[in-house]
Amino acid sequence: MTTSDLLAGDPRMLIDGELLATAGGATFDVIHPATEEVAGQATDGTTDDMARAVAAARRAFDSTGWSRDVEFRYHCLTQLHTALERNKERLRRIVVTEVGVPVGITQSQIDAPVEEVAHWAEFGKSFEYLRDTGVHDSMGGPSRRMIHYDPIGVVGAITPWNAPFYLNVAETTPALMAGNTVILKPAQLTPWSGSELGRIVAEETDFPAGVFNVVTSDANEVGAALSADPRVDMITFTGSTATGRAVLAAGASTVKRTMLELGGKSAHIVLDDADLTKALPMAATLACIASGQSCVLPSRILLPRSRYDEGLAILKATMDAFPVGDPWDPTVMQGPQISAGQRDKVLGLIASGIASGARLITGGGTPEKLNRGYYVQATLLADVDPDSRIAQEEVFGPVLCVLPFDTEDEAIAIANNSIYGLSGEVSSADEDRALRVAQRLRTGSVGINGGMYFGLTSPFGGTKQSGLGRRNGTHGFEEYLEIKTVGLPL
Repeated sequence: MTTSDLLAGDPRMLIDGELLATAGGATFDVIHPATEEVAGQATDGTTDDMARAVAAARRAFDSTGWSRDVEFRYHCLTQLHTALERNKERLRRIVVTEVGVPVGITQSQIDAPVEEVAHWAEFGKSFEYLRDTGVHDSMGGPSRRMIHYDPIGVVGAITPWNAPFYLNVAETTPALMAGNTVILKPAQLTPWSGSELGRIVAEETDFPAGVFNVVTSDANEVGAALSADPRVDMITFTGSTATGRAVLAAGASTVKRTMLELGGKSAHIVLDDADLTKALPMAATLACIASGQSCVLPSRILLPRSRYDEGLAILKATMDAFPVGDPWDPTVMQGPQISAGQRDKVLGLIASGIASGARLITGGGTPEKLNRGYYVQATLLADVDPDSRIAQEEVFGPVLCVLPFDTEDEAIAIANNSIYGLSGEVSSADEDRALRVAQRLRTGSVGINGGMYFGLTSPFGGTKQSGLGRRNGTHGFEEYLEIKTVGLPL
């Protein structure tokens, strides 16, 4: 990598149609995780900036035709899709710069969300916002009933750092196409994926002032102000369960709708008849790719005791050979952790696992050949206690915990032994058997034998403390709509 590979995003915020800095011009540094060098600055917005953005979004919703004009919304979202296509390679370099995600695996972080904008434009254009449900009997006699799907109003979107551009798009474009106005608060560590989106909206589309706003800040209280503001009708948040609880509490006084996609500690149950040579290399790859910084990562591998050593050997071989290094190298699949704090958290959790009796099979530290950047070795822990901290907490790093089981019921009990319920995996030569196990897992999604559950046309979200609500599919679009029932006399 050379310094010329780095690309800073737009440092400004977007508030009420203007690209601007905060009063006084305060900024904060954005660090490239692979080298620990300052790549540039972003505007350090304040609670006053957030209040102005909320006021602009409120005015745009209440005083313009945005919420009622589906055709105009379609026009603006289509413009945005075209503009993002033009800016795609610039956005790719920005994401690699601020996240450290390897450039070779950015299709999901850049290409897919660009296409998602077009998807929601088409979906929202054809959505049936007014539905005649026919004649119904009632106390006053038969009545005809209509169902109206109306936009909620002002939506605040608070997004994380692990896939920032994707999640900025995923949390805002369906909300916009549904007729809402939006304030985006990007993560402190990855502000440019948000500010660059704001620049493109301001300079290359016909979005009216106030419909879409972006406030960047290094201060936690700015996001908290968005959650608590009574002028905001809905908050959508993706991030840790701890922060999700705070977001939910902040919105409770105004009973605002809150959609949460939170942490995960997903389990992959490998049944005794599974083809380990197919199931386990992919399991190890998912643990390492993008440095394990994924909420759906199946970080607990449950292996039958009868095939335990065989499974450990396959996992170790895959993790030892996994390409880690410079994220600008297209052959690399594991880059650094996002920050020094995140690297140290991962290393601390590994140490806690070993202290609680887990056996270190490989990894456990930082790569010797990489003396700069926030790297962690791909790490495999065996004989993990199901109740230990390493088995219960989300690590968000390239770490796999392996737990043995004897019976199918025992495996299901171990998998469900978690406050989380975001996703899971089951591997078996018998698909019907795998389906039976999947039905007993308390998760929002389950993949069987590598089947992909995530996609734009299917709802995605968590159970238990992994979240509230669903993204994607018709369910995901309707999260941003209110339902109004209208009765008409015959």
